[in-house]
Amino acid sequence: MGGEFGAWDRAVEAETDGYDGCWVPETQHDPFPALAVAGTRTSRIQLGTSIALAFARNPMSMAVLANDLQLYTGGRFILGVGSQIKPHITRRFSMPWSAPAARMREYLLAVRAIWKCWETGESLRFLGEHYTHTLMTPFFNPGPNPHGNPPVILAGVGPKMTAVAGEVADGFFVHGFSTERYLREVTVPALLSGRSAAGLSGLDGFEISGIPFVVTGADAAATAAADSAVRKQIAFYGSTPAYWPVFELHGWHGLGEELNTLSKRGEWDEMGRRINDEILDAFAVVAPPERVASEMLRRYGDVLTRTSFYAPFSAPEGFWQPIMRELQAAG
Repeated sequence: MGGEFGAWDRAVEAETDGYDGCWVPETQHDPFPALAVAGTRTSRIQLGTSIALAFARNPMSMAVLANDLQLYTGGRFILGVGSQIKPHITRRFSMPWSAPAARMREYLLAVRAIWKCWETGESLRFLGEHYTHTLMTPFFNPGPNPHGNPPVILAGVGPKMTAVAGEVADGFFVHGFSTERYLREVTVPALLSGRSAAGLSGLDGFEISGIPFVVTGADAAATAAADSAVRKQIAFYGSTPAYWPVFELHGWHGLGEELNTLSKRGEWDEMGRRINDEILDAFAVVAPPERVASEMLRRYGDVLTRTSFYAPFSAPEGFWQPIMRELQAAG
């Protein structure tokens, strides 16, 4: 779901259409006000941020926002967070950046410490390397949330951030810029490593949410448009150095550097042309509409616990509903 004004209307539509969740990103608008409105206009659907920028806020601010959204939605809120990349945090938000995985681990532990203080009434005493919270007077304490604390889903790509999710979060957002091979060979082992560090075993009860790219369409023209749009989106992500390990795993050495150079020139169409069929098939489910759900289940059904479609192209009204229902029926 989009983060633009009117996202609440799209949440209502999603609930009516039978979706289980609606996610609002933090792009051109703050997702929290939109979700607050959506919470008053829906009754069943889960509502979450996908993602809210953790490092653009301090842990206290995030704890307050998430606690309020959990109240406004009657316990249907999911706090999805991510780090963003250094230039946005330091140059767009003028906030500190260092050791992102270690900082994120401490950030989420601080949020949980604040929630625990409100829930139990115990003194707030969180002393970390990056964040310190030692003051909570009754005037500022909202008390325990009647709906409990919202689940926390952490987004990431690299193994360090992924391991943090396994250790201190309730779930993980698989970035759209991921392949089945990367998911199985890098992501899942890192999550298990994090779970082990927390004294937990396996991934039972841990949510893994992923939105694979999909190339499909009602006819040949629509499919061609979807193909072009997805190649460009893959190329856009691939121009970011933090994501290059996905390319490297597949042996596509140097592609990230090429895309980065082209992005600085604004050659977006040429970037898309650098994504050949092999790369497209690795990142995207390429199939006619009647086979999209079965192909998603074949590739990801034993790993992902929640999924949707990464489709950066337009589709006719109602196009995705039959595919969504087939996925839901599979459990």
